[in-house]
Amino acid sequence: MNKKSDDWMDLYRKEPEPEEELVIPEGPILFYNELVQAHSTNPRNIGEIPGADGAALIGDPECGDQMELWIKVEAGKIQDIKFKSNGCAGAIAASSMCTELALGKTLDEAKQLTDDDIIIALEGVPEMSKNCSLSGIAALQAAIKDFESKGGAN
Repeated sequence: MNKKSDDWMDLYRKEPEPEEELVIPEGPILFYNELVQAHSTNPRNIGEIPGADGAALIGDPECGDQMELWIKVEAGKIQDIKFKSNGCAGAIAASSMCTELALGKTLDEAKQLTDDDIIIALEGVPEMSKNCSLSGIAALQAAIKDFESKGGAN
């Protein structure tokens, strides 16, 4: 074998790990995954923002879920976001994830968030809970609209 003098170094070089692709399972999801459970039992950004720049109260008459959401905007970015939810575990988890995704984004970026973004970020939700992911995005869009209606600029 014809080896170069630095071949021994190849034994210690680590090949980069290939990046894992996020795979959403096909077919119906029947149970809440660990991430959804974590967001529903320990929701992020829970509470109210006194003197918020934008606020929204939305409800789903089909299931009785209700959500309030507040945003604080500085320099065109969502600097703080809080919510309160009276709903199922799926609604709470989706609202929590929505606040995580929106925090720090510009208003234009936050307006582009969709229900699919929430479902993907939560790595899927049960079929029966897919409509629950709507409340977070709907409240976020309504709070941004409230902010803009008060003369707030993005």
